[in-house]
Amino acid sequence: MFVLVNLKTYPCDPIEVAEAVRDVDERTDARLGVAPQAAHLERVAETGVETWAQHVDPIEHGSNTGHTLAESVADAGAAGTLINHSEQRLKLADIDGSVRAADRAGLETVVCANNPAQIGAAAALGPDAVAVEPPELIGTGTPVSQADPDVVEDAVDAAASVDSDVSVLCGAGISTGDDVVAAADLGAEGVLLASGVAKADDPTAALEDLVEPL
Repeated sequence: MFVLVNLKTYPCDPIEVAEAVRDVDERTDARLGVAPQAAHLERVAETGVETWAQHVDPIEHGSNTGHTLAESVADAGAAGTLINHSEQRLKLADIDGSVRAADRAGLETVVCANNPAQIGAAAALGPDAVAVEPPELIGTGTPVSQADPDVVEDAVDAAASVDSDVSVLCGAGISTGDDVVAAADLGAEGVLLASGVAKADDPTAALEDLVEPL
């Protein structure tokens, strides 16, 4: 089970959270990673934690002021990148371009989508994984596996019907170990979460609660 913690732009200490993720990862069979802001990528990667970017743009080297180049993300120590998060939406052609850019730089990819239909379209672009995240549940503490489990099951089916090699992750409202188990029971191979760890008073305790049932 892959647990990817997105730090968004929350006012947390990215190194503290990264070290917590790294330490818990060493004590569990689950795979854990963290996605800090681009400005913190290199420092976070230096902790030894599996580090992900929150976004890369569909660009190559050149005149692209203000954009995020996949090669720069990889050089900073990232192993993968999120693409098309609900807070950084892209057009389909740009999602495709970002997946290609990430592949070019040797980055693993997770493409986010709102619903099973979009999951099928995203899977057709050949990412390593897709993540279903109904935006209305993000940050609510109510997991999609509880609010609408059919969304997760249908997303798993949609991805499998297009490309059985594309893994499905579940996001939005994940905050407890029970949420992770429920996502796995519905066919997800991982979860995305943010506030449940990034806003926790004790990130290590929050992470241990997440992986303990696994």
